[in-house]
Amino acid sequence: MKIANLLRATALVSVVALLPATTAGLAAVDARSGPEFSKLLAVYERVKANYVEPVDDQKLVKGAIDGMLASLDPHSSYLDARDFENLKTQTDGNYGGLGLSVTMDDGAVKVIAPTKGSPADQAGLKSGDFITHLDGKLIFGGTLDDAVDQMRGAPGTQIRLTIFRQGRDDPFDVTITRQIIDLKPVNWDYKDNVGVISVSTFSANVGSQVATAVREIKAKAGGHLSGIVLDLRENPGGLLDEAVSLSDLFLEKGVIVSQRGRYPRDNETYNAEPGDVAKGLPMIVLVDEGSASASEIVAGALQDQHRALIMGERSFGKGSVQTLIPLTRDTALKLTTARYYTPSGRSVQEGGINPDIAVPQISDPDMRKRALRSFRESDLRGHLVNEAKLDDKDLEKDKAEDPRFKMTAEELKAKGIDDFQLYYAMQTLNRTAAPALASRRK
Repeated sequence: MKIANLLRATALVSVVALLPATTAGLAAVDARSGPEFSKLLAVYERVKANYVEPVDDQKLVKGAIDGMLASLDPHSSYLDARDFENLKTQTDGNYGGLGLSVTMDDGAVKVIAPTKGSPADQAGLKSGDFITHLDGKLIFGGTLDDAVDQMRGAPGTQIRLTIFRQGRDDPFDVTITRQIIDLKPVNWDYKDNVGVISVSTFSANVGSQVATAVREIKAKAGGHLSGIVLDLRENPGGLLDEAVSLSDLFLEKGVIVSQRGRYPRDNETYNAEPGDVAKGLPMIVLVDEGSASASEIVAGALQDQHRALIMGERSFGKGSVQTLIPLTRDTALKLTTARYYTPSGRSVQEGGINPDIAVPQISDPDMRKRALRSFRESDLRGHLVNEAKLDDKDLEKDKAEDPRFKMTAEELKAKGIDDFQLYYAMQTLNRTAAPALASRRK
């Protein structure tokens, strides 16, 4: 769970290239940093000798490593054997639990996003929620691994989560039944002449599944297709290769995404190959503050290439690349090694993807309140700073109420609208496509 925002699962070229440079540099690091390492050793010896209880070496070393990496940025971390298994689980798309992507924020467990259709999603958990207690036991100040272990368990068993949600005065409890989470990252629907493709995470084979969804939608539409909505809301990211693959489906040429790191070996550009599976059909991509990492690569590529209209709310703003660097057979570092950039050279770090048309989710009062308080990359302690030195005031603009959208959730519900952002996107496609559809029918 804690690696659900992983941008790339593994890259053998990066791993092989990094290891020799790291090993060769150890002697120089030791010579320059001897006094600092002496401090670390002195603390270790005094803790071992004087702490009130005997302390395990493994615990001390792991704590030192975790602290070192946490001082860099929120996404660099040490992966032990359990974390490796979590990584495989996330990329394979099958695991047991509640269906939550979570992170640690100042000692508190915070929800990045619930997986669509999962027990957590059905229970109403939302990105930005804080989990304060599990079965009545306070988990603040503990480790993320411990919290994840407690939330996992045998299918059919229950766990009670205490949730603090910004915009509500008091915490509330939610009881969820654990299930085997067999992720179906791609779902599609066709209604009112619009194809809607929802992608909940970028796990393996997402690109090919979206291609299949487009073909099935076109077959069902029978020539009456106004356009396609690609719904990336609440999608925390996943595999870089799948983000590139999905973007390439709708692009004929040009850059999809590029990455730049400290060394030339970390620089890479991914380009589109000819062939648009949608044959130029109008597209809208829906994003919100839960759209992160790989989701932002897709939205940024289609926006910069003028292939799709981006609609919704400003995305999360995770513009960094993590690479796995093996340490032993079953441990590794997940280290931030590069930043990625959209085709026009924009970095989404901190600022995210700004929609072409900002549309609030006024059909869900809780989500609207949460959006006004926002939880994004720029809110994380120790996040990387955007090279363009963004103005904090610009990042706060999307928190203001939009006077154009005055309808209440009750009024929308009376009209049968339970997802205003999706409704607005579908209406937009039908309005713009109406003349073309009319001419086809003549």
